[in-house]
Amino acid sequence: MRILISDKLSPKCAEILRSAGHEVDEKTGLSPETLKGIIGKYHGLIVRSATKVTADLLAAADKLKVIGRA
Repeated sequence: MRILISDKLSPKCAEILRSAGHEVDEKTGLSPETLKGIIGKYHGLIVRSATKVTADLLAAADKLKVIGRA
């Protein structure tokens, strides 16, 4: 599973996901437009309060299976 962490989290989060066999990209500070442009590559998205998950973002997320809020 390819997962995007779009907000600042403890490095332990990505470490745990990678050790479980997931491909993890950590890209913080993305504009809504940039996030919308890349979200289609990911199966999972992990956010905190900085990233807003909107209807437009979800419409661009063809492969997205799960969203986690830390």
